[in-house]
Amino acid sequence: MTIIITIILLCGLVFFTGGSIGIIRFPDFYSRLHPAGKLDSAGLLFSMSAFALYTVQPFSLSALFTSVKIILIVVFVFITSPTAIHAIVDAGVRAGLKPWEKESNLK
Repeated sequence: MTIIITIILLCGLVFFTGGSIGIIRFPDFYSRLHPAGKLDSAGLLFSMSAFALYTVQPFSLSALFTSVKIILIVVFVFITSPTAIHAIVDAGVRAGLKPWEKESNLK
């Protein structure tokens, strides 16, 4: 079981790393929000699932309740993350931020 938990935790790390690289590498405000919203939620899903499995390992009622609380955190983030990203994008549009456009070498 420890090997499975480690693999799931490493998958979460890969998603968090991809999201961090995407935030750094993408050119503008709007495209940086995509990895911030998608990959951070996926990384959280994997890492918190691994934590829930690790917590429930010596099975008891207390451990089960703790694992359920961890899963409820994931559900809460999956509900609030898209809403927060939408609100941030809306604020960017209202502030007048223009999307990035690739410059053309043709003149």
